Amino acid sequence: MSPAIWYFEDFHPGQALELGSRTVTEEEILAFATEFDPQPFHIDREAAAGSIFHGLIASGWHTCGMMMRIVVDGLLSASSSMGSPGLDKIRWIVPVRAGDTLRVRYLVTAVKASASRPDRGVVFTTWEAHNQHDELVCVIEGMGMFGRRPEDGHA
Repeated sequence: MSPAIWYFEDFHPGQALELGSRTVTEEEILAFATEFDPQPFHIDREAAAGSIFHGLIASGWHTCGMMMRIVVDGLLSASSSMGSPGLDKIRWIVPVRAGDTLRVRYLVTAVKASASRPDRGVVFTTWEAHNQHDELVCVIEGMGMFGRRPEDGHA
């Protein structure tokens, strides 16, 4: 059972949370890439067909953005999240294509209470996105800051 609001104390190493899924459309791929990553294999069907990808693929940055949305909808919007000091690693493993359905697993690798700020802690995580064929398409390693549970137990 999930808490109504996730606080730092609710996370523990080894925890795995399935956060939801999203199906990618060609329109989204084209719109994102046209604005932010206009490489031919992201925006031009003909050029993409002749590329090493043999067809149009989503920008890796688009994949990260979709993963972020799933994490926000599935966890962060109901948490004491205080943002993130950054990421340590991103790997794009399998291209994401129109029609793919991405699902995100949020794996807690470590937790560390702040020594200087007792109202918060850092949760170290690995996010994994798998497609509908259960292929791992993207991995993000990073950390997020979460508020500690209030002493009176109420938000």
